[in-house]
Amino acid sequence: MRAPTIKATMQRRILVNYRVEPATLEALLPQPFRPAIVGGYGIAGICLIRLGDVRPAGVPSSLGVTSENAAHRIAVEWDTPDGPVAGVYIVRRDTSSRLTVLVGGRLFPGWHRRADFLVEETGGSYRVEVKSRDGEVDVVVAAHGTNDAMDGSVFGNIDEASAFFRRAPLGYAATPRAGMYDGVTLVADGWAFQQLRLDDVRSSFFDDPHHFPAGTAVPDSAFLMAGLKTTWCAQPSLRTAPGSDISPARHAP
Repeated sequence: MRAPTIKATMQRRILVNYRVEPATLEALLPQPFRPAIVGGYGIAGICLIRLGDVRPAGVPSSLGVTSENAAHRIAVEWDTPDGPVAGVYIVRRDTSSRLTVLVGGRLFPGWHRRADFLVEETGGSYRVEVKSRDGEVDVVVAAHGTNDAMDGSVFGNIDEASAFFRRAPLGYAATPRAGMYDGVTLVADGWAFQQLRLDDVRSSFFDDPHHFPAGTAVPDSAFLMAGLKTTWCAQPSLRTAPGSDISPARHAP
């Protein structure tokens, strides 16, 4: 059974991006995915998103719920009969919502694990801490708004970065069934991208030398989206050949 279409308000979305050696990402990705390359690097990162008024399409927003969510993701491409497609491979999702954990993958797109979130937002500055209940995820992100030039980033400017992420609204993530990946497409009413400067970033996933040997994953950039009406549409599952998948438990952050 495919999950129903979900409506929500994107109250705050922080995208923290790492530039990563492509070979390092290739070792983490199951077939048929390959890293999307920008300036010779792959792009991976952390999405920290607060959703409000979350409910199935057709249900009044007054009956919706609010949740904090985190996703570790990798920008990818893969081939289809109609040509190559751009999207993201979601290594792991974590949420503050017990309901999302219970119905994820059935009544809500994607499987999630439970986590605790500590969020501070003051005058254009943001600090988000995430600790998963299973002890696997520990994330700290602190950032503030800026209009500075994006020196050192794989993206030449914010418009280039915005176009890169906007072209890839489709995400796939592993499920408990080997070789089966659930898909979801994000449709946002409007697309407002703001640049952030990272003050601190720590991730048990990207800081793990077993996943990312020293120097292979470097914080690159961060961006903010806020106040957008969104629709999350479940997509047909993607199946791979037996034995071609990589266990999500093995590579969970």
